[in-house]
Amino acid sequence: MRTHKDILRTEMTPPQALEILKEGNLRFLNNIRINRDLLKLVDEHTESQAPFAAILGCSDSRVPVEIVFDQGLGDLFVVRLAGNIASINAIGSLEFSCKLLGSKIIVVLGHTSCGAVKAACDKTYLGNLETLVKSIEPAVHDESVAHLKRDSNDKDFLKKVTILNIRHQINTIYHESEILREMVEKGQIILVGALYDVNSGEVQFLDPMD
Repeated sequence: MRTHKDILRTEMTPPQALEILKEGNLRFLNNIRINRDLLKLVDEHTESQAPFAAILGCSDSRVPVEIVFDQGLGDLFVVRLAGNIASINAIGSLEFSCKLLGSKIIVVLGHTSCGAVKAACDKTYLGNLETLVKSIEPAVHDESVAHLKRDSNDKDFLKKVTILNIRHQINTIYHESEILREMVEKGQIILVGALYDVNSGEVQFLDPMD
């Protein structure tokens, strides 16, 4: 099996997977990329895949996950939904990545200036967007600091709701998936949140106690 930084995928630990993602984002911030033979990677992954990380991210075009973490073909199993929503299908996809493909980490990746979070803050209901917005609304209700301006025009309120939404989706994954919960409890994977800054390109991994 192909190695990543001289670590066999089968031997990689969850903390090592997290460090690889952090190092990749640091390269991105410094405009440095690992030189990869993409066609060779295509050939290597013709029959199978072994992504070391699973990412639940937003569909926003400004957050191309493989690029911001400087990873190649076959490295990441990426699920993208507006607002990084942990829908039942998204959770099933994450179960597939971790239980069957051997991913060591799940990252719920939100980002600043998220349109879906703005829609939830502003109570924007439009067609099927309503279902998505309602999946984010618990984070709006959980933000109890702001009392006057509680809409997307308040940048501080928006950022706090964005982070709360990341945490809400993490909790949804943990409580709705017996498979992933068991893997977390056994130390086989870690489940973390992160916030991508669309202004700087930096990914901030959230402390569990933030």
